[in-house]
Amino acid sequence: MLLRLFLLFTIVPIIEVWLLIKIGRVIGALPTVATLLAISLAGAWLARSQGFRVIVAIRDELAAGRMPGAHILDGALILTGGIFLLIPGFFTDFIGLFFLIPVTRMLLKRWLGIWLERRLRQGSFVVRHF
Repeated sequence: MLLRLFLLFTIVPIIEVWLLIKIGRVIGALPTVATLLAISLAGAWLARSQGFRVIVAIRDELAAGRMPGAHILDGALILTGGIFLLIPGFFTDFIGLFFLIPVTRMLLKRWLGIWLERRLRQGSFVVRHF
């Protein structure tokens, strides 16, 4: 786990800097910064609107007496996407938008469901308390 975190915190910044340099050389410094700001603003708007929709859906499910499991997962994915958008760079912005767009979020939820089901069947899913 420590190795994965080390790789994450070293490889992602290297990718971000490399992309910023490559894109900055192609379109220039000012357009690169403007593009990053535009993506961040669009992502913030998308996170806010999707977040409010999920909150309303959770409230409706709870009012109907049902457990809003899928909507809670949506909320967690939207929060994760918003966090990725806070990190400056094109790579993390792309990942953040992937988490925020409803169609791609649906694909991610399907993949997570298959992954979790496989782990539960194998008995390799472990819950650790810290």
